[in-house]
Amino acid sequence: MKTLAQDVTDTLRDAILHGQFKPGTRIEEIPLAEQMGVSRTPVRAALGTLVNEGLIDHQPKRGYVIRAFAIEDIVAAYEVRSVLEGLACRSAAAKGLSASQAHRLETSLAQGDHILSAGLLKPEDHEPYQKINVNIHETLLEASGNAWVSRFAVQAHHIPFASDRIILWDDHAVILRSHGDHHRIVEAIQTRDCARSEQLMREHVLYAGIILKKNYERLIDNGDAESALIFAPDGNSRSNTST
Repeated sequence: MKTLAQDVTDTLRDAILHGQFKPGTRIEEIPLAEQMGVSRTPVRAALGTLVNEGLIDHQPKRGYVIRAFAIEDIVAAYEVRSVLEGLACRSAAAKGLSASQAHRLETSLAQGDHILSAGLLKPEDHEPYQKINVNIHETLLEASGNAWVSRFAVQAHHIPFASDRIILWDDHAVILRSHGDHHRIVEAIQTRDCARSEQLMREHVLYAGIILKKNYERLIDNGDAESALIFAPDGNSRSNTST
């Protein structure tokens, strides 16, 4: 059962990852506690956790400040994710899936197939597909049987725009390719092909990072810096766009 401090931490983290706080924004304990309807104690604990995770900075005389991330930082987080989640798939293939894990993956794949069969991703499909995507990745991390891999992979997800819990492309072709990757990864794990399982997941995550970088660069080239992301190439805030 979660503590109040954990609930506050999760709420604040989610708000930061969704761009509800601009990089450079100063956060104060008392106003935040009043806004959330809690005492300062869980807020202070939550802020300390988010400092350790690297989402916010604690600066002398300024207090807590939302950290800005350069696009290079975000792409680097995808590289870390690719290694960790690739290792998770290799381990899962070596160990084999439990009946429960296999059922969850097969159900999620079938649900994704159904959503994408329409030939486009409708707005009302965004949240359901994102849940499917998260379930697949979390199940594969669980199937690794390695708590350290899961722990560090979760840390990589705490970099804004590097998380499959936040990002969802609007391009149906990109989503279709990504979901096809899911099928190939699960199939490789089920056939106990360790090397292929790892390589497929690495490519899957790295491709998402490449698409993010290309979209960012396209918006910058078109002079649309305000929509590019909430992060500038030099790590300074330029805009606030939730995803």
